[in-house]
Amino acid sequence: MTDHAHFMNKALEQAAQALFLSSPNPRVGCVLVDADGSVIGQGFTQQAGGPHAEVMALRDAAARGNDVHGATAYVTLEPCSHHGRTGPCCDALIAAGIGKVVGSLTDPNPQVAGQGFARLRAAGVQVEVGPGAAASRELNIGFFSRMVRGTPWVRMKAASSLDGVTALHNGRSQWITSPEARADGHAWRARACTVLTGIGTVLQDNPRLNVREVETPRQPRVAVVDSQLETPPDAHVLKAPSGCLIYTCSTNQSRIEQLQAQGATVIHMPNAQGKVNLAAMLRDLAARGTNELHVEAGFKLNGSLIREGLVDEFLLYLAPKLLGTAGMGIANFGPLDELSQALALQWQGVQPIGPDLRVIARVQGRADF
Repeated sequence: MTDHAHFMNKALEQAAQALFLSSPNPRVGCVLVDADGSVIGQGFTQQAGGPHAEVMALRDAAARGNDVHGATAYVTLEPCSHHGRTGPCCDALIAAGIGKVVGSLTDPNPQVAGQGFARLRAAGVQVEVGPGAAASRELNIGFFSRMVRGTPWVRMKAASSLDGVTALHNGRSQWITSPEARADGHAWRARACTVLTGIGTVLQDNPRLNVREVETPRQPRVAVVDSQLETPPDAHVLKAPSGCLIYTCSTNQSRIEQLQAQGATVIHMPNAQGKVNLAAMLRDLAARGTNELHVEAGFKLNGSLIREGLVDEFLLYLAPKLLGTAGMGIANFGPLDELSQALALQWQGVQPIGPDLRVIARVQGRADF
């Protein structure tokens, strides 16, 4: 393993610590290395509005009493070059006297897009780009999706029996999978910016859709597809710590005011068929800073999202049991007339979680942006 690969892996380990923390900013890690090959500072991006990875690493080095002049900074994403809630990280590295920056890849944010590397080079800092690029992009797949496509990375989660049943004919579904699978699912919720569900799930289960099974410094926002504004004023989703968005076709002003009084943001977004325009909803969620959208919905909304080609990835928990043909499935779409019409997937990972199996499958071609 080359030194670059070794130290970039350490920077990626730092970046992973921002998994539940930094959204809507990317998950970035930085490691500072002196001429002797010793790590003299490290850090990762904090909550939005807080310091970025480079500043955290410089602060860590200062706290240790280490001189960073002439050091190499390993950064998992191009240092920012614009003034947002914080100052440009490239300027902080230049001012500190960093001699070389090794970055994984260019920041897709149009406000950066190579300008950070350019400013570093213009200041006489050596720049090398490439080590760790694939891992950094994967860690930030939602951020890249929002910046490049203008929509979040859509991950659909479902828990089912081995034969694909998510609920019995009477609607009972708690619990098909194990406590271990539920805790793992909450970790995936925690990394998302927004959790999406449909009105059917709200009325059937009255879910909270917050993160409870793992520790997290940040709760995701909740969004509900509710064409006719049927969300009850006492629904748990309206108490979501980071707010609740309701996408609707209804213009019922009294219902809108009632839900707004409970803290919801009601968004009128109809399509030509009198349903919520799901593609426009994704663009709106991206404009509101959603990198990863975590879908926990019933088979109707799941089916609509699949039919419209809006799902990027599936997160499936399969229990070692069979529940028969009378139950409800993961998604209501089809019927298909030809096998060639099937939604083609690529395996991303299969792992036992307690007694269950977690399957991650990506829609073919969806990550090619």
